[in-house]
Amino acid sequence: MDDLPLSDLDAFAAIARERSFRSAARKRGVSASSLSDSLRRLEERLGVRLLNRTTRSVTPTAAGERLLERLSPALSEVAAALGQLDSFRDNPAGTLRLNVPSIVVRLFMADLAVRFLALYPQITLEIIAEDTFIDVLAAGFDAGVRYDERLERDMIAVPIGPRRQRYVTVAAPAYLKRRGLPQHPRDLLEHSCIRHRFLSGASLPWEFERGEEVLVITPSGPVIANAVEMEIEAALAGLGVVRTFEELVVPGITDGRLMPILSEWDSEFSGPFLYYPSRHHMPAPLRAFVDFVRMEQRKSA
Repeated sequence: MDDLPLSDLDAFAAIARERSFRSAARKRGVSASSLSDSLRRLEERLGVRLLNRTTRSVTPTAAGERLLERLSPALSEVAAALGQLDSFRDNPAGTLRLNVPSIVVRLFMADLAVRFLALYPQITLEIIAEDTFIDVLAAGFDAGVRYDERLERDMIAVPIGPRRQRYVTVAAPAYLKRRGLPQHPRDLLEHSCIRHRFLSGASLPWEFERGEEVLVITPSGPVIANAVEMEIEAALAGLGVVRTFEELVVPGITDGRLMPILSEWDSEFSGPFLYYPSRHHMPAPLRAFVDFVRMEQRKSA
């Protein structure tokens, strides 16, 4: 009897308390015939008649009275337990683990986290900055942030952060005075360039776009780093040319310590996405974060 449907037991209790199929159905928002079907299934499974019903009345049998007496407290406990879930929807709590590229952490993730946690103080936000491409779910994360060329096909993707970004090329004025101003990306093959190496060991070539023209070069130079801050500091010190996210070099450009070069070859691309598995019952912290990110995108549209 361990597999008796809870809905059938609840239907019996409702009918027994109301002494009426119609009244019980009205309170539960279902049809009287569905309650009748539930009661019939329950009596067949138990092999005991629980309610005497005539055209005029519905009354519990002795077995029905005994079952209702023992069942009512248990059903109340179940209702209370389910009711507690409402607090998780209204005030979600728990830990949300995100796997995020380091550039996203540097550009906007901290500000986003502050505003999110101000709305949901009972959530703990764990952010791991990582530039290697891992299976975030297998690694125990609830969701990740990636750029669209790295998104997995079976995931739901929600825009997060700036929708358009640019890769730009800059150098210190002192360096350009010493080595000359490049007129074409190919000229960089004769220059000192500051390159980025990912933790995976890959050091990607530099890709330039101008209209329909695409050019890929593999520059060389005195500095290779896996920290963008180091690369920018090297450029500020006049060690060479760096190509990176525009947002990171705006301060240096603004105060004149860096100069944009080859601007007509700047690369524009789509901003990052929050991605998570397609599932109906999302953890409350993740649902709250997804809703928050969607709201932020609507505000900035």
